[in-house]
Amino acid sequence: MSDKIDRIVTNRILALPIFAVIMALIYTIAMGSTGFSFGTMATDWTNDVLFGKIVPPAVEGFLTSIGCADWLVGLINDGIVAGVGAVLGFVPQMLVLFLMLSILEDIGYMARVAFIMDRIFRKFGLSGKSFIPMLIGSGCGVPGVMASRTIENERDRRMTIMTTTFVPCGAKMPIVGLFAGALFGGSGWVAVSAYFVGIAAIILSGIILKKTKMFAGDPAPFVMELPAYHVPAAVNVLRATWERGWSFIKRAGTIILASSIILWFLQGFGFVDGQFGMVEDNNSSILAAIGSAICIIFAPLGFGDWQSTVAVFTGLIAKENVVSTFGVLFGVGAEVAEDDPSLWTAVAAHYTPLMAYSFMIFNLLCAPCFAAMGAIKREMNNGKWTAAAIGYMCLLAYCTSLVVYQIGGLITGEVAFNFFTIVAVAILAVAVWLLVRPNKYENVNEVSVDTRKLIRSKS
Repeated sequence: MSDKIDRIVTNRILALPIFAVIMALIYTIAMGSTGFSFGTMATDWTNDVLFGKIVPPAVEGFLTSIGCADWLVGLINDGIVAGVGAVLGFVPQMLVLFLMLSILEDIGYMARVAFIMDRIFRKFGLSGKSFIPMLIGSGCGVPGVMASRTIENERDRRMTIMTTTFVPCGAKMPIVGLFAGALFGGSGWVAVSAYFVGIAAIILSGIILKKTKMFAGDPAPFVMELPAYHVPAAVNVLRATWERGWSFIKRAGTIILASSIILWFLQGFGFVDGQFGMVEDNNSSILAAIGSAICIIFAPLGFGDWQSTVAVFTGLIAKENVVSTFGVLFGVGAEVAEDDPSLWTAVAAHYTPLMAYSFMIFNLLCAPCFAAMGAIKREMNNGKWTAAAIGYMCLLAYCTSLVVYQIGGLITGEVAFNFFTIVAVAILAVAVWLLVRPNKYENVNEVSVDTRKLIRSKS
């Protein structure tokens, strides 16, 4: 029976369309907007009801009843509850996604997917096994990076780790949804283009990196057991779902909790008339001062203001923080959702469509959240490789965003010809050269032996 099924699902012509249909169904159930999008329903209830109408008023009422100071009420309610609640709201969607992916893995279908994708990925210097981490990474980058440990070849594994987080994860999609609704009329092509940019970054990175000495050589031969199809075991499915979901939940209880407190303090306190204390206008806050000092770095990308700069850095803490950061900085509220009309109005007044798209591209491709960076460090098990991976992501994001804004602005008339336009054209020319140049390491073997060291060791 398994062989008969494989004649269809691994067919050269039918395999990819079947896989596309299956994944479209999974993402519709987990993150869609239909009547059977159970993940979205649960997430909407968590955001709008649990952390919108139940928890915050209850916490505020309790703190007020025991006589807490206003600043402490703000810290707990606006900093901790709102910050962590905005993140936990995504948990239902991710649990549904992880549940269905775990079912496909336990059935035996994901092994077939790796086999199918090997024919395509091998052309770009990656193996079929690289596809599974990237697929899982579309839900959350942490389990996606951790899934790379199934790749035996060290070189392929490192390249997979460096490129997995280019796929937009669930935490990045609120940024896409915010700008799509505020500046592009809710157009679906914005989300589609986000995935296209991520896949293109993976493919182009594979081609470019394969022509360097560190990643030289053909991908390792694809060897994977294709187990017989079987009914998924509930214990295995639930365990895999919980492990992936828990890795996301832990972030809310540790890193994101701390970042929410720090963000609340920095945007709520500052110096006014030489006196340090709470401020009503966040333009006078410590956060505004820090953002204003370094925002010039992002000016060539189109978003050189302190609000955008702060959002970029809170996005490094957790991508989910970007929307809530805009909510705080634009005076809408930390618990705001990406489809809030008030936030859309504020964002539309602050950005042009090109500026917003440039900001979105940068956040999609730059270094992932701290939790995913920690996963990269664990899987690389090497400080230099970790720094190289994160540095490559940030450099690629900056260059891509620069090209998008400068050349796009030149075409639309939003940007006048300037020095950074020349830089953008030069970056584009270098990228093309890196893609088409001959690969002088094409015949480098996977394993090389230094005969001099071997002779010395024998002597």
